[in-house]
Amino acid sequence: MTLGTTTTPRIAAVAGTALALALLAWAPAPARAQAELKTDQDVERFFATACGWCHQGGGREGGRGPALMGSKRSDEYIANRIATGKPGKMPAYGQSLTTEQIDAIIHYIRNLKPEGGG
Repeated sequence: MTLGTTTTPRIAAVAGTALALALLAWAPAPARAQAELKTDQDVERFFATACGWCHQGGGREGGRGPALMGSKRSDEYIANRIATGKPGKMPAYGQSLTTEQIDAIIHYIRNLKPEGGG
């Protein structure tokens, strides 16, 4: 049996997709200490890359997610939301961040000031 010229690229594409999915399934989950959040600058960089897609302006502005500056939500609520996420809205970070790292993010949120001012 010979494969036609249009069949072979399709098979290669399916095989490539299957390989990519297998690699993703095999890849280990992010290590808990992978995000080094030891300084305010570390937290700010992490927030910009992990959270800034939805909480824009460093958390000062809403986007896909709400503005966080001046949030009236309790620290416990925010910690729980970071850890467990919100289905269809926000990923859960509880498996990749330690309690101390989540606390550092909450500290960052609580200390947000308007851009360029006090």
